[in-house]
Amino acid sequence: MKKFMDRDFLLTTDTAKKLFFDDAEKMPIFDWHCHLSPKEIYENKQPSDIAELWLGGDHYKWRAMRSFGINEKYITGDSSNYEKFKAWAKVMPYCIGNPLYHWTHLELQRYFDIYEPLSEATCDEIWEKANAKIAAGGFTPRELIVNSNVTHLCTTDDAADSLEYHKLIQADDSFKCKVVPAFRPDKALNIEQATFLPWLADLEKVSGEKIDSYAAMVSVLKKRIDFFAEMGCRASDHAFLYVPYNRATEDELEAIFKKAHNKQELTVEELDKYRTELFRFFAGEYAQRGWGMEVHIGALRNNNSTMFDKLGPDTGYDSICDREIAENLSKMLNSLESEGRLPRTILFTLNPKDNYVLGTMLGNFQSDEAASKIQFGSAWWFNDNIDGMREQMKALANLGVLGKFVGMVTDSRSFLSYPRHEYFRRILCGLVGEWVENGLYPYTDELDEIIKGISYNNAIEYFSMK
Repeated sequence: MKKFMDRDFLLTTDTAKKLFFDDAEKMPIFDWHCHLSPKEIYENKQPSDIAELWLGGDHYKWRAMRSFGINEKYITGDSSNYEKFKAWAKVMPYCIGNPLYHWTHLELQRYFDIYEPLSEATCDEIWEKANAKIAAGGFTPRELIVNSNVTHLCTTDDAADSLEYHKLIQADDSFKCKVVPAFRPDKALNIEQATFLPWLADLEKVSGEKIDSYAAMVSVLKKRIDFFAEMGCRASDHAFLYVPYNRATEDELEAIFKKAHNKQELTVEELDKYRTELFRFFAGEYAQRGWGMEVHIGALRNNNSTMFDKLGPDTGYDSICDREIAENLSKMLNSLESEGRLPRTILFTLNPKDNYVLGTMLGNFQSDEAASKIQFGSAWWFNDNIDGMREQMKALANLGVLGKFVGMVTDSRSFLSYPRHEYFRRILCGLVGEWVENGLYPYTDELDEIIKGISYNNAIEYFSMK
């Protein structure tokens, strides 16, 4: 029987071990999609304990705790940090097969030098050891980033954000990680939601301009894109339940905007038209600047309205949507390509049934502008596990050019989440190692470069971060 999560964890062949320890393990990290707070990075406060680092805002853990039957008091309620940690420790042994089990223990090993499995029985010992480590120093956000060998980091920032903390971070030469914003204009696209008009007021405030028409909004958004570019932005991020495609005239767009401005209900057709044209506008702007455009497809959000009313969004009540996406996605990409406005694009699916849809869509719109200009994004969210990562990479290998894949993202709000890159790299090396030892691919110099590329170099080149 193999030892629990030992040095060769997930590396089942000699080739896999060589690829990981000679190549993947040594590469730094480019975290090009995350939800870390620029404010927290700038303020760089020392955390009080491991529960603050681990459980605050981590809806992945919250979902598991609810599934175990933990009372909400110990998840998002007013219980103490120790009580919440003890509840998580009680749940942990029962998460057999869940990536949370592996992530939790990778973080204990890498950051705290703790190799004992977490459980209710070991809770107090691990609580004391981890908190003693934290108290000794080295656990501020910047220290965790630097000690995790992160060289570049893209946060996710609303179009109306002042980016004040990015300015402060970039003015500090002592911090060696390059932190830049990523442009996320979802609130502009989600015109039917209650957040739209307050967001529009924020956009007016930050821009100093009156926005009383669709044309005025687009004009301001273009200036915001320019501002993000000045701040070093190289990526945008969009979330869609499904990719819309229904063309509209300028007059139709103005009428739709006016209805939303007057708090009138919009039809599905009007929403699709508005989102189609605004997204096309954004894509054209990104193409001019050489940005990478991330498109995350298929998250069905806020399913539990009772808990949404209590806790708000991003609290663990989202799931996978089941829609057909191929036709509209093709039309959208084709319309942009035919007008010379298709940017570097990374397509993510939350529904693994669409792995081959995206895997084949890539090849329709490649060009020599960049290696694998249209990318298949890494296994995302509910697919961020051993099976999900292997299947995503196998689909990409079967249908495209795996060697130019831009690799892993943390997609996380936690400064302790960087061992997820190690997890991914071990899975990558395990998969490729199997292919080599089964005679499906030779061990050549190109193989070392492929592993280094997927781990780090490809993303640096793709987003022009050098």
